[in-house]
Amino acid sequence: MRRLVRTAVLPAALAVIAVAVSLTGCSAGGDDGRRSIVVTTNILGDITRSVVGAEAEVTVLMPANADPHSFGISAPQAAAIERADLIVHNGLGLEENVLRHVDAAAEAGVPVFAAGAAVDPIDYGTDETAGSPDPHFWTDPERVHRAVGLIANQITKHVDGVDATAVRAGADRYRKEIAELTQWMRKSFGEIPVARRNLVTNHHVFGYLAQRFGFRVIGAVIPSGTTLASPSASDLKSLVTAVDRAGVRAVFADSSQPDRLAQVLKRESERDIRVIPLFSESLTEKGGGAGTYLDMMRANTRSIVAGLAP
Repeated sequence: MRRLVRTAVLPAALAVIAVAVSLTGCSAGGDDGRRSIVVTTNILGDITRSVVGAEAEVTVLMPANADPHSFGISAPQAAAIERADLIVHNGLGLEENVLRHVDAAAEAGVPVFAAGAAVDPIDYGTDETAGSPDPHFWTDPERVHRAVGLIANQITKHVDGVDATAVRAGADRYRKEIAELTQWMRKSFGEIPVARRNLVTNHHVFGYLAQRFGFRVIGAVIPSGTTLASPSASDLKSLVTAVDRAGVRAVFADSSQPDRLAQVLKRESERDIRVIPLFSESLTEKGGGAGTYLDMMRANTRSIVAGLAP
């Protein structure tokens, strides 16, 4: 009888050991063994998910309706960065509170892709920020079109186990959607007379859009590329003068930021100026008006046309 028990127990014990060994061998990537891509901002996160589909787990650090210049991360998120198979970030100083974690992971050997730095970035065109690279490349859908292909290349290169054919197919589908978006935006902006294509925003965020679609950036309430800066009284006075001279009809304020400064500008100007919210630096939750990058760009286009067209 004892011999029969030992004979029955031995295969079961070997099976347990085999399972343990197999689980240990799958420890790379996410907690469930899946390959992991960590993305810093939610706009880049949506773009990356559209490319990779179900081929890898995508962890997005920045929550909906957050400010990319100031959001922070938790200890579990910091650990996810260290375990990632690939990190996708802006690369032009946008995520100011997260960069040290990205840099540390890169030094430890984690592959890191700087999307903004790879799509021919432009410098800010204002006196206050001249010579500094503008990180807000996503306001130009043609640069996003380019970034999609580059992200797909990084995924197939660094994330083992993904189906490269599926990733490239996902990138091709998404680039087609972005090309259609670009055509629609160009047609929509055609409703605005050239003389009225003047933009004033909370801070400098639409330089790429202005370059692509023929707008002129008059100025920003915060004369900087980051929301962490503050305007002086002379900054506001100079901007009010420029707004009045250009006959600006609308100020566009980021929907995730209080529009108090834009309201001050509206009160100081001699003109009747509307303050119109845009989804400029963050996606919203689903159903919030900008749940995806494509939704965000469509909503912003409609708002700009409504604010500036006759």
